[in-house]
Amino acid sequence: MGHPFPIREIARQAGLSEATVDRVLNGRGGVRESTAREVRQAIADLDRQRTQVRLVGRTFMVDIVMQAPERFTTAIRAALEAELPSLHPAVLRSRFHFRETGPVGELVRILDRIARRGSQGVILKAPDVPEVTAAVGRLAAAGIPVVTLVTDLPASARLAYVGIDDRAAGATAAYLTGQWLGERPGNILTSLSSGFFRNEEEREMGFRSAMRARHPERTLVEIAEGQGLDATQYDLVRAALERDPDIRAVYSIGGGNIATLQAFDDLGRECAVFVAHDLDHDNTRLLRAHRLSAVLHHDLRQDVRDACHIVMRAHGALPPAGPSLPSAIQVVTPYNMPPQATAM
Repeated sequence: MGHPFPIREIARQAGLSEATVDRVLNGRGGVRESTAREVRQAIADLDRQRTQVRLVGRTFMVDIVMQAPERFTTAIRAALEAELPSLHPAVLRSRFHFRETGPVGELVRILDRIARRGSQGVILKAPDVPEVTAAVGRLAAAGIPVVTLVTDLPASARLAYVGIDDRAAGATAAYLTGQWLGERPGNILTSLSSGFFRNEEEREMGFRSAMRARHPERTLVEIAEGQGLDATQYDLVRAALERDPDIRAVYSIGGGNIATLQAFDDLGRECAVFVAHDLDHDNTRLLRAHRLSAVLHHDLRQDVRDACHIVMRAHGALPPAGPSLPSAIQVVTPYNMPPQATAM
């Protein structure tokens, strides 16, 4: 396990003791495989962040905790690590705690572990449930600022929320879908990854409200709890299509869009309008192939930059600033894809 980093740096990155890291690096045994994986991941993270590690300045260790499909957490990791060199005057280091799904108790254990070992801040994407809200309170009590990213926990002790106005995003999706369907008959499938994410609930409410006002004749068919994962999403979409032969459009709030389109294809059904969220790798390819009508996107690099600046301000490393404004919603079609997306 060759590397150029001191044991103390690896230990800090992994959130483990130097003795434990030393045992892993030297193969002395007595260490769980999961702990060894944490050490290997810490070395990989340090290698990507080495331009920051060697800078001189006040160092902040920030934990990124997210429950989301891998395609989204990969985009978040890339956005943050692209921003690290510009986050002056501090040196910011990041630890990542990503999972696609699982019991809420597992997520709470991660947050409580961070509260015990310490951190300069937590950037969090998590379900809006009482257990997570309580864990955020324990982090705040430990003096660790929490910034929610993409989806909010408004009843918690989080310091700020960074992301789009999700009701406005849902209403925008309704406007586009209604315009593009025009006079053609058909029902609309709305797809959430989970009803416990505040951002998805807000998008769905914005979409439903705007459709009711502008197109009351349209029937909305909702599916949920696919977790944005292709395997579960396919079964949910296919079952909905089999029940309702009039579904002709999709508003995908929570992802799993490759599986959604596969279900349409396998049943020989046309998807006349498909509006989705986020320019991840999957959606970029689908948009380029004209399988999606539009993607509602926001600049993840700007979002993570804002989240990091909020953490830095909480520690007095930047001057105070006013409340964060919602991120701009970009309507991206196959003809106006940003340069970074066309390179994917």
